[in-house]
Amino acid sequence: MLVKGLLPLLALVKIAVSLPAAPVPPSEGLRLVKFSEDDEGTWVTEDQKFDLFISKKINFVDVTDTWQLEEFGATTGSSLEARQISFPSGPTHQSQANPLIAVAGKSNPQSWTNTFTSYNNRYYRSTTGVTSATWLYNTIKNIGAANSAITVTQYSHSASGFSQQSVIAKIPGTSSATVVIGAHLDSVGTTTSGRAPGADDNNSGTVTILEAFRVLANAKFAPTNTLEFHWYAGEEGGLLGSRAIFNSYASAGRNIKAVLVQDMTGYSPNNVIAVYTDYVSTALTNFIKTIVPVYTSLPVITDVCGYGCSDHASANSAGYPASFVTEDTFDDSSPYIHSASDTVSTLDFDHILEHIKLTIGFAVEASYF
Repeated sequence: MLVKGLLPLLALVKIAVSLPAAPVPPSEGLRLVKFSEDDEGTWVTEDQKFDLFISKKINFVDVTDTWQLEEFGATTGSSLEARQISFPSGPTHQSQANPLIAVAGKSNPQSWTNTFTSYNNRYYRSTTGVTSATWLYNTIKNIGAANSAITVTQYSHSASGFSQQSVIAKIPGTSSATVVIGAHLDSVGTTTSGRAPGADDNNSGTVTILEAFRVLANAKFAPTNTLEFHWYAGEEGGLLGSRAIFNSYASAGRNIKAVLVQDMTGYSPNNVIAVYTDYVSTALTNFIKTIVPVYTSLPVITDVCGYGCSDHASANSAGYPASFVTEDTFDDSSPYIHSASDTVSTLDFDHILEHIKLTIGFAVEASYF
């Protein structure tokens, strides 16, 4: 999860991005990053991006290869408004969701966590960033094999200059309209090569949606809307994986009815589920708030996290109804993230299980949006 911070004063090249013209870097190898919706953009090297922003936990979005996303989003958003997309006032499919929730557990998430956090780091430009993502892909593919209708694919980001791949698992519905459930798979530490187990950020979100996917796959759940589970590469590099995917979807005119992103689900001193209210769909967020007390035993609270704080922002930029759920308030989330101290010992798997229950409940409910 990216965290809020102040934009440092930079003696760097600025550019006004005038869509739809592609921005041209003043020299080879630079990346265009933004710190707000109205920011014109700043060209930086990869080293500067890490040293000035990632290592200092400053929110930013890398728009170099997805500069047209916001324009697609304006079109998509207008289309959504024209279709008058709305969401139910509350849950109505508990009879289907509750038996599925009953078979969810902690043992698989704990086992996956032990493996996923054993890699030195999952930084999107590192060797172990690639091998850890490949392990995750193979794990998801093996789980998906329980239902022959499921497809599991890797999404390449080689065009953006890094080898870590995102993973997409699709449970086809009777409709091509799609609901997306996502979490980022990468981690980052204090250096690009340093130890970054990323147990909470974001192994916890990764295994949360993976256990929900396992339950649905084993049950051969047959949704009306198509369900896609996304594990995004390169979130810590400026939402790279999710922006690429939603840019592709918006360009292709994909009908994405709802997006739920979870980033950090395993550390909650207040023992709550936090639903964030900025850079999201208010209508979808209100629906999420109604299902938390139905499908979990925890109270729901709200907070904001600012521009570009996680992958829901990419869906929102694309004009798709997005929502964002995490472990606690912004100020009370894990203090160990982006360091070697973000270890398994800091996780509360009972809390992760509550997020798993919410994910399953949402998947079933959203199947009928």
